[in-house]
Amino acid sequence: QATDIEIQAREILKLRQRLNEIYVHHTGQPIDAIERKLERDTYMSAEEARDFGLVDHVVEKRPLAASEAPSA
Repeated sequence: QATDIEIQAREILKLRQRLNEIYVHHTGQPIDAIERKLERDTYMSAEEARDFGLVDHVVEKRPLAASEAPSA
């Protein structure tokens, strides 16, 4: 049973490392910055997420759908 726990722990650590590498690739942040952010729950504003590289842009105002457009 202890062996099963060790195997699962190693797999979780490998998965965490792979996810960190994906974040590094897509955000451009160094691995240590990614590890610090993911070590605990981290909350960011939309602008902070953009600046960190998690999102491309922040939508300031949602575009109106055709059904919401004012009629002439």
